[in-house]
Amino acid sequence: METNSESESSSGDDTADRISWHPAFFEAIQMELEEYSESLQFISEFQLSSEPLRIDVVIIKKTTDVPIKKNIAQIFRSDNIIEYKSPTDYVSVENFYQVYAYACLYISQKKASINDLTLTFVASHYSRKFFRHLQDGRGFSLEERAAGIYTVEGDIFPIQIIDSRKLSAAENIWLEGLDNALDQQRMSRVTDEIARQGKAAQIKAYLNAIVRANAEILREVLKMSTSELALEKVLEEVGLIAKWEARGEARGKAQWLAVGEARGEAKGLERGEASKANEIARNMLESGFPKEQVAQLAGLSLEQVHAISAS
Repeated sequence: METNSESESSSGDDTADRISWHPAFFEAIQMELEEYSESLQFISEFQLSSEPLRIDVVIIKKTTDVPIKKNIAQIFRSDNIIEYKSPTDYVSVENFYQVYAYACLYISQKKASINDLTLTFVASHYSRKFFRHLQDGRGFSLEERAAGIYTVEGDIFPIQIIDSRKLSAAENIWLEGLDNALDQQRMSRVTDEIARQGKAAQIKAYLNAIVRANAEILREVLKMSTSELALEKVLEEVGLIAKWEARGEARGKAQWLAVGEARGEAKGLERGEASKANEIARNMLESGFPKEQVAQLAGLSLEQVHAISAS
């Protein structure tokens, strides 16, 4: 639950704090349920009142007679409330009751039946106190009916808890990949799938979030010849990449990635490619990268980056 769509919990990392995980999650949940897009309506940050009280995602079944067989949505009824916590945040007992109260307010405002509602929590971190409270404090039972998907039995409406770290990558590539601790295999799997489907522009926020949160891994993935072309295609399609060839240099040594990681030799800049470095820096600044990181990755001085920012 967010009172500000750009708000993210702090993990002590200023860069991570500025990553927009919630828009990325909204795109990811739509990709997960894409085969049911004609039957579902997705609403981001559902406004509950004139005050800043918003539900992260509401999914409404437009055709109630269509069964949703996707593992993360098998409990769905007519109105489905989703609470998402970014990789730098977690679900607590207090969060649970806040979202529960908002769910009740949603029912009141929509004049909907409580029998038509479901509640889902999606996160990669949960406090032990939270699970213990559900079981011991409330008398609920938890059952893992699928990898990373727990049903909570005992309340008046269905509740499920999704641990995105434990989801099946084969079945839930988008939610499983929405993480700030991807390894090379997971990063390649996601970017290859985006390239295969040709939908990079459709999930730009998602791609931007995972690339920025996993810059070091991106560097390694870019070095893998089998992933290079697919990754470049994806990043270029959404406007996150700027590449060029340095004079006399092989293609593999002259490409620079304008999303936080660079590849190639500094010779490209030394041989008349300064304008490209400025272009890269400008693109990175527009995407919200810190000036210090822009300077390092674009091969410019901090003073030059400040000048580009001011122009």
